[in-house]
Amino acid sequence: MAIRKRGVLAASVTALALAGALVGCSASGGDAQGSGESGAAETVKIGVVGASDPYWETFTEAAAAEGITVELVDFTDYNQPNPALSEGELDLNQFQHIQYLADYNVANDDDLVAIGATAIYPLGIFSTKHQDLADIPKGGEVAVPSDPSNRARALNVLQAAKLITLTDGGTLFSTPAEIDEAASKVKVTEMDASFTATSLADVDAAVVNNDFVTDAGLKFDEALYQDDPEDEGAKYFINIFAAKAADKDNKTYQKLVEIYQTNEEVQAGVLENSGGSAILLQTPVSELQEILTDAHDQIKGNG
Repeated sequence: MAIRKRGVLAASVTALALAGALVGCSASGGDAQGSGESGAAETVKIGVVGASDPYWETFTEAAAAEGITVELVDFTDYNQPNPALSEGELDLNQFQHIQYLADYNVANDDDLVAIGATAIYPLGIFSTKHQDLADIPKGGEVAVPSDPSNRARALNVLQAAKLITLTDGGTLFSTPAEIDEAASKVKVTEMDASFTATSLADVDAAVVNNDFVTDAGLKFDEALYQDDPEDEGAKYFINIFAAKAADKDNKTYQKLVEIYQTNEEVQAGVLENSGGSAILLQTPVSELQEILTDAHDQIKGNG
């Protein structure tokens, strides 16, 4: 399977409850928080959504070959990994896009940073009741994620699919309050991102974040519609590794990003897990920070 890569583009993501208890900090103690040059074996805790995805095993094996023990902490709810990282229960997390991180930082007066890009994924509309967008009835119900960044993106996807019309034209901050109901074909229901896929038996369609597509028994190529991850505006949805600001130059963490971005088996696994839909990225960290700062500024200006 050919690997799709882009040097500078954009991605999707997610959170609910810890799958396992978080206890204390990294087993590596001060070494993992420092330069990573001690030469001793280090353990790095990474919070993810979907630790059972096969490429994570490949990643941890590749890290072990470099003397780094990776401990994955699995979450099912997007709301947990950032607080866990901020409070020192994790060393890194990898589950979110830049816009989600920006929303979190502004809302919580935090300063988590992006230290590496992973991929950008299209955001799709799925249905188990209808085979085509045209089959969705007038007044039908469509589920969207309730967190602000993914909700706005989902609403823009629905507008592009001509299922709704937004009075604000569609922005990074669109909400259901901006839906012109008279000009829209469907009604929108918000719910936690982890539930949109499982709601498909009860709604006409749902916008499903990439983290939950496969686990719900869906296939990426079955989406009735999806946005274009290569569009310039998609840069805010680049998926990232996030760290505390004090750890942005940690060499061990940078090495883990390098492994993720350059190990051919890991990259092939990520692509396969996405049904071939991911655009794999090596966007420079300086550019990621510029996008994050821009997103912070826009959110503060919109508040």
